[in-house]
Amino acid sequence: MTAPVTTPRLSRPRGDRMIGGVCAGLARRFGIKTGTMRVIAVLSCVLPGPQFVAYLILWAIMPSE
Repeated sequence: MTAPVTTPRLSRPRGDRMIGGVCAGLARRFGIKTGTMRVIAVLSCVLPGPQFVAYLILWAIMPSE
């Protein structure tokens, strides 16, 4: 038998934070580089929508490590 694949828990890391750690936590959860996630977040702010509000909500509800 093989061991089940586990995905990292969604949480804000203590060591890789720039502002709130949301991008670092999302990057770890989805298996991409933190810098890539930060670029995606900044570029998404150019598009219409509530991206900044979503970031604030994630900052408030994501547990810290």
